[in-house]
Amino acid sequence: MVTCALAICSCKPGKNIPDVAHIKAEINLLRFEQDFFTMDTVNLNESLNQLSQKYPVFLGDFMGNILGLPQNDSALPAVKSFMATYQAVYQTTLKEYANFIPYKKQIEQGLRFTKYYFPSYNLPKNIITFIGPMDAIFSGSTASYGDAMTLDGPAIGLQLHLGPNHDAYQTGLENGITYAYQVRRFEPATISVNVMKNIVDDLFPYNAGSRPLIEQMIEKGKRLFVLDQLMPETSDTLKIGYTQSQLTICNEHEADIWNFFVKNNLVFSIEPSINKEYIEDGPKTQVLGEGVPGYLGLFVGWEIVKSWMRKNDKTTLEQLMQKDAKALFNEAGYKPEQ
Repeated sequence: MVTCALAICSCKPGKNIPDVAHIKAEINLLRFEQDFFTMDTVNLNESLNQLSQKYPVFLGDFMGNILGLPQNDSALPAVKSFMATYQAVYQTTLKEYANFIPYKKQIEQGLRFTKYYFPSYNLPKNIITFIGPMDAIFSGSTASYGDAMTLDGPAIGLQLHLGPNHDAYQTGLENGITYAYQVRRFEPATISVNVMKNIVDDLFPYNAGSRPLIEQMIEKGKRLFVLDQLMPETSDTLKIGYTQSQLTICNEHEADIWNFFVKNNLVFSIEPSINKEYIEDGPKTQVLGEGVPGYLGLFVGWEIVKSWMRKNDKTTLEQLMQKDAKALFNEAGYKPEQ
C-alpha cells in the first residue's frame, strides 16, 4: 500500500503558517477509473450511457480531451481496446490506491489555505481519479503532469503516479514517449502538489505570450511562491520538481546562475528558441551541463519573487499576482551573494 505523509512533509522552522483548521474544504472523492474499468464490455454502449449519468461532465472530458475519442458509437472499439491495454495498470491502482483518503486530506488542507488567502475563490466540490494513456501529459505553468483541472474539479491521472520504478513506464522510456526526468516524478507524493498547481493555474491562468525571458521567469516564480503558501509543509523539491541534488546545486550556485544570465544577455531575451531552454522542462540545462536542472527559469523566477516579497512583506498574494513582472524585477534589486 502506498503511503505519502512522510514523503511530502518537511518541517520549516520559522515559517509563519496561519491556522486554517476552522475553514471548511471537504470534497467528494469520485473514483472514475473503478467505474470505467468495471463496465460490461459486452454491452459497452449501455454501460457508457450509465456512466454518463454519474459523470455527465467528466465523461465528455475523458473521452474527448484525454482519450481523444468522440462520445458516440464509433468510439466503442477504441474504448474496449483501451480497457484491455490498461487492465494491468488498473489492477495496480486497486492495490496501491485502495485507500485514497490520505491524499484527499492533503488536498483538502491545500484548499483550506487557498480559501484563507483567496476567500472569493469557489473551491472545487470534487476530486476525480482516472486512468488515461501514458502519454496524456498536460502542461501547466510550473510543470507538466498527467493531472488536469476539469469542470467537475481536479482530475488525477493515477497511471502517472505508480512510482518511478514501476514496470509500466519501461516501454515509454525505451520508445521515447516518456523520459527519466519525467518518470522520477511519477510518484504518489506528487498527487497533492499537482492538484494544487492546477488550482493556482485556475486562480491565475498563465499566458506567456511574447514576453521577455525575465518576465516569464517571474510569472512562473509568482505561481511557485503562491504554491509555497498553499503547501507550507511540502518540500521545495516536490514543488519545483528538482531532485535534492539539483536544488542544492542551484542554491549553492545562485549567484553564478544569475551572472550567467546577465553576462550572456539573456535577461531580456525575446527569442523563443533561446528562451525555451530555460522555461521548458528537461533533464538539464544544456549550456550549463550535468547537475543543473532543466526548467532553470523556475528557480530564478522563484528566487526573484522571494527577494521582492522580503522587501514587501505586507503584500497579499492577490496583490503579488497583479504586480507587473517588469516592475517587480526592477524593484527587487535581485543580486544574489557569491
